[in-house]
Amino acid sequence: MSSSSSHSHSPSPPSAPCSRSWSISDESLKRYVQFASESCIQELLSASVSNRTLHGNEGWKVLGRANNGVEVSRRRSGSLHTFRSRWVLESVSPQQFIAVATAIDAAKQWDSDLVEAKYIKDLEDNLSIIRLRFGDNSKPLFRNREFIVYERRETMEDGTLVVAVASLPKEIAAGLHPKQSNTIRGLLLQSGWVVEKVEEHSCSVTYVIQAHDLELLPILVHPVLSDGLFISNYCLHTSMFAVLEALVQRRWDDSVSMNPLPTQK
Repeated sequence: MSSSSSHSHSPSPPSAPCSRSWSISDESLKRYVQFASESCIQELLSASVSNRTLHGNEGWKVLGRANNGVEVSRRRSGSLHTFRSRWVLESVSPQQFIAVATAIDAAKQWDSDLVEAKYIKDLEDNLSIIRLRFGDNSKPLFRNREFIVYERRETMEDGTLVVAVASLPKEIAAGLHPKQSNTIRGLLLQSGWVVEKVEEHSCSVTYVIQAHDLELLPILVHPVLSDGLFISNYCLHTSMFAVLEALVQRRWDDSVSMNPLPTQK
């Protein structure tokens, strides 16, 4: 074989591996999210039901309580790390709270690490796909991370409002929004709100979040190495709720625009 022939058949350098992505229709995506979100909704409602019973902390270990009434607890059993925060908002209806807690325009005010939040698409009136991005100055677990999540909003027969949020599978997420080269695609297993009317103009709020691994603890949860460390840092939750409460009040004082709130310490 001649040298020219050998040169012409020399192997090409291997191409860089590419991540898999799936192209999926809106109808198929909607069916998937409706199916996948059912377990998330049931988990949220289960945590909220235990909130209302006589033995409301059965199965949960209370890690701390704040002066503003926020209680943070962790599920005692299970392979997942499941945390719950709950408190009562006076003079706030469930609809008012949910309008602020799920509003993209308010998200960056009650989560200072968040640099971008936008809707990728609305599948139905109560079903959306959202991108959340955290920047260079975020806490280490969130630094340069982005999350592609679904958000499903449901009203139960008794008027209870439920909002379920979780990451899409990475292949579906990549098909909807390719990962940016300078970001890390994060994972949010299950999270959400349950908001119930407790009095004429007040509501009870339960927030639940699950993480498979401490290294993957997502939005609003501080890394946990021990209960003691969590108790010393659970102000991350209580500060968030304080800002949310202030935002709710401002939202209905001025439904057109909101001025930035001071950062909670």
